[in-house]
Amino acid sequence: MALIPSIFGNRRSNIFDPFSLDIFDPFHDFPFSGALSGGQSSGNEVTAIANMRIDWKETPEAHVFKADMPGLKKEEVKVEVEDGRVLQISGERSKEQEEKNDKYHRVERSSGKFLRRFRLPENAKMEQVKASMDNGVLTVTVPKEEVKKPEVKAIDISG
Repeated sequence: MALIPSIFGNRRSNIFDPFSLDIFDPFHDFPFSGALSGGQSSGNEVTAIANMRIDWKETPEAHVFKADMPGLKKEEVKVEVEDGRVLQISGERSKEQEEKNDKYHRVERSSGKFLRRFRLPENAKMEQVKASMDNGVLTVTVPKEEVKKPEVKAIDISG
């Protein structure tokens, strides 16, 4: 029995059970259209997109992207270069098969498609992009072109 009615529709919470406190999800059942989802998508797919965290670090030699992808195999992830300087990381986390005797009390791990795009600066060597996956962390390295220092020519001052 719920002790506090929720203002977000028919969801209810019990203040004595911390796991029953549903958080309002504004993207629940939010439809995406187009190539990303191939039609309608569930709230879980939106969550999968929103939860993909990526760090972008620039070193003197390269741009380095690191993405946490626990439980994914490298075959489930695609790294592509588009339109010259756009790095695209995409894939899909499959939903686990449910057994008939299983009873879930809580499902928080997301499943569905994810897609992130990054426009890289002009000094990126897009033809030399490398990607590796180790312990659920995808690392994409985009080498940078050496910045040529402008040649300085001394001019004698006549006098």
